[in-house]
Amino acid sequence: MRNIALAIGVFIVVLVALSFGEKITSELFIWLSHITGMAMHQLQDLTLVMQRYVQANWGKVLIALALTVPISLWISRQSQQGEPSDRIHKKRKIAIFLAVFLGWLGIHRFYLGQIGWGLVYIVIFYLFAPLIVLISWIDALRYVLMSDEDFALRL
Repeated sequence: MRNIALAIGVFIVVLVALSFGEKITSELFIWLSHITGMAMHQLQDLTLVMQRYVQANWGKVLIALALTVPISLWISRQSQQGEPSDRIHKKRKIAIFLAVFLGWLGIHRFYLGQIGWGLVYIVIFYLFAPLIVLISWIDALRYVLMSDEDFALRL
């Protein structure tokens, strides 16, 4: 059950990153205003909105599905090391994934409990979005190259 929830979460994050990566803020605000402007009390309205989204963005949905499987398997795969190390290793994998796909919002920093840095990422995103995308990719690269022990020390 946990792996299914993880796969669903990965799919949603990848789909959000693909959907809003092109024109990050403008599409986000248009989408949010569209969603909040609709009557969300009826489940039928929600399914209609989702159906229209999938029809309009079927390519992004297919890419998100294609990326969901390998990323979910990579995150959920067990390490050969001891139990505490498994948690650090899995946390590092999730931080890498979040830094690549949603790093421009500082989500990986919030996930690691670094609330202050997460807020700094949001401010930099507001001021100059391309810079924060580059910084978040650098964070992801740092996490990839870092050992589990070094990663644990930075938490």
